[in-house]
Amino acid sequence: MTNLLKQKKLAAKVMDVGVGRVYLDPEHSEDISAAITREDIRNLIKEGAIKKTPKKGISRARARERDLKRKYGHRKGHGRRKGGQNARYPRKSYWIKNIRAQRRYLRKLKDDGSIERSTYRLLYRKSKGGEFKNVNSLNSYIENKKLITKNKEGV
Repeated sequence: MTNLLKQKKLAAKVMDVGVGRVYLDPEHSEDISAAITREDIRNLIKEGAIKKTPKKGISRARARERDLKRKYGHRKGHGRRKGGQNARYPRKSYWIKNIRAQRRYLRKLKDDGSIERSTYRLLYRKSKGGEFKNVNSLNSYIENKKLITKNKEGV
């Protein structure tokens, strides 16, 4: 088989791609070897004897797989961590998440008549002061102190 490197380089310049992306059809190798000018190469491109192969992209398949695993909590062990615990999930975000849940719970209790307004204010201030770790501890405090007053519906 003849050496078609010169034609390949010329075709790469004509098509404005890299030499690796130039495809020379083996069935037209005689025509290609006869081509010595840019015009000859252009004619062969029109005929389909010389083509440019599509660009190769970077596959996201592995990245998607990795993201799915992280969603399940995998690949997050000690060896993967760079920041401290507070850098990875700030104390303030934890506080906001917690206090909003507690206030939501208190509002629900007040609205359905389970607790009085004065009790609501007392518990609101206590949760603001950080007395309750979470909604569960707030609920157990309410039950231990028997602060729930039965509402009209008997709930």
